[in-house]
Amino acid sequence: MLTFLPLEEIDKMDAWEGAQLNTAKEILAFELTKMIHGEEEAIAAQNAARALFGAGNSALTPSVEVAEESLVDGKIDINSLLVLGKMVPSRSEGRRAIEQGGVTVEGEKITDFKTTFTKEQLAQGVLIKRGKKSFAKFILK
Repeated sequence: MLTFLPLEEIDKMDAWEGAQLNTAKEILAFELTKMIHGEEEAIAAQNAARALFGAGNSALTPSVEVAEESLVDGKIDINSLLVLGKMVPSRSEGRRAIEQGGVTVEGEKITDFKTTFTKEQLAQGVLIKRGKKSFAKFILK
């Protein structure tokens, strides 16, 4: 009901299984987003999802520049990065998200709010994800 795709094409997708089913979901999500927000926004959302879930260009991942002045003894803690990237409104909210397992770094769950990153790690870029939709690559400025 929420797409202008031909019914024949939708009927074909109905029989898809496995990896093809994910392709069908992607097609339908794109079509719905295009109807509501326009094609340009739909393409942007699709590219961001592909970058986040590994099927696309990582250059499309949002990035946050970390000033060298933000480092203490050549390191910065994960909580500071979450606040800097506006992924959480406060350090206490960041600590809560970390302790509850809602933060991943490069795909690995982080549960220690004292986790730090070195200047060298930030020079290469560190991908941090909070929840399902909030993510960014933190790069040393």
